[in-house]
Amino acid sequence: MRLIQLSDCHLYADPMARSRRGLPARQLEAVIAAVDLDRPDLVMVTGDIAQDESEGAYRLATERLAALDCPWFWLPGNHDDLALMSAEREVLAEVDAGAWRVLKLNTQIPGEASGRVGEDALAALDQRLGQELRPTVIVMHHPPMAVGSAWIDALGLEDADDFWDVVGRYPQVKMVLCGHVHQAFHGTRALPDGQVEVYACPATSDQFLPGSDEFAVDEASRPGYRVVDLKRGGEWLTWVERVEL
Repeated sequence: MRLIQLSDCHLYADPMARSRRGLPARQLEAVIAAVDLDRPDLVMVTGDIAQDESEGAYRLATERLAALDCPWFWLPGNHDDLALMSAEREVLAEVDAGAWRVLKLNTQIPGEASGRVGEDALAALDQRLGQELRPTVIVMHHPPMAVGSAWIDALGLEDADDFWDVVGRYPQVKMVLCGHVHQAFHGTRALPDGQVEVYACPATSDQFLPGSDEFAVDEASRPGYRVVDLKRGGEWLTWVERVEL
């Protein structure tokens, strides 16, 4: 099962609107064309679909993503309007990935850049994880651990410790895929019964400079995506691809 992660599209309703480094709609189109050549079984878009929180931005996203030759799914980031997003396409809580299970969390705090799972959603996650033992991927927008950029880490997941308290009860959770950081990242969280790998991927829009104390755009990096080949027995392979524009 090949899962591909896209993230942080930051689209405007106007497809010719510019970001700091280019045209987000055109960059997303180029990334989707590259993704399709990798023959994914499913694509997950981990938030910040829109920059202007407009109905038109979500319509543009679905038009671009419809070019994929596989099912695709999304979840909200801190920049998104969940009502407009859901009106354009349903935001599902779970995706069947064959031998694997993909659980999605909404970490958005409306009006805030940082994120939170919340007490009710953590209780629901606890219940969902207790229902079956298939190897599991948790997908969310905000990273549940520090990524090494001080300004991003200040805008991370506020209840990360509570999140890990729940996840630590369930060794079938193998990895977390997150967005928000606009860069490739890999970290490991040690837990009582093993460890969980945490991955982020490049944005389809602007890239952020890794290891920066203050906000900084990575002028040299290109848009990209993460490939995750999910194998039977809880094994996987993952890597990042960059896209020439």
